Amino acid sequence: MKIGIISDIHDNLVNLETFLSWAKKEGIEKIICCGDVTNLETLDFLANNFAGEIVLIRGNMELYDDNSLSNFSNINYLGRYGIWEIDNIVVGICHEPDYISQVIARNRAVQIIFYGHTHKPWIENRDSITRVNPGTMGGVFQKASFAFWDTATGSLELKILDLIK
Repeated sequence: MKIGIISDIHDNLVNLETFLSWAKKEGIEKIICCGDVTNLETLDFLANNFAGEIVLIRGNMELYDDNSLSNFSNINYLGRYGIWEIDNIVVGICHEPDYISQVIARNRAVQIIFYGHTHKPWIENRDSITRVNPGTMGGVFQKASFAFWDTATGSLELKILDLIK
């Protein structure tokens, strides 16, 4: 399964549109969004321009009401943090890295955790868990970036948005 991982969009629709064009061309089947979409219009743009499942975590800067998420059939909303399973891989997802310990406590079988908030793209293996921050789709304080994960091949990489155009 080909999965795009994004975080910290902060309403940058230009960057989001570039990412979604790349995702369509590359056959991305699902998106994990680690929070800070920010407003409902950006969430609407994301949901209406991507046909696959979007696994969404609430960030600390969201301006939309959680009740509005029921309007989007392709959004799988996990709240502040959660567990999601794909291809027999237990995935933890949160926004702030402070929640990583709570994600692990919720399910000790977690093999990979995606998080955002710091805007710094990062991959590390610690305590037998791969921890991935895709960076900032909004390009705030860092170059716009995201992560790509192919569960079939195990390939996991960070990508700079400017380099995929």
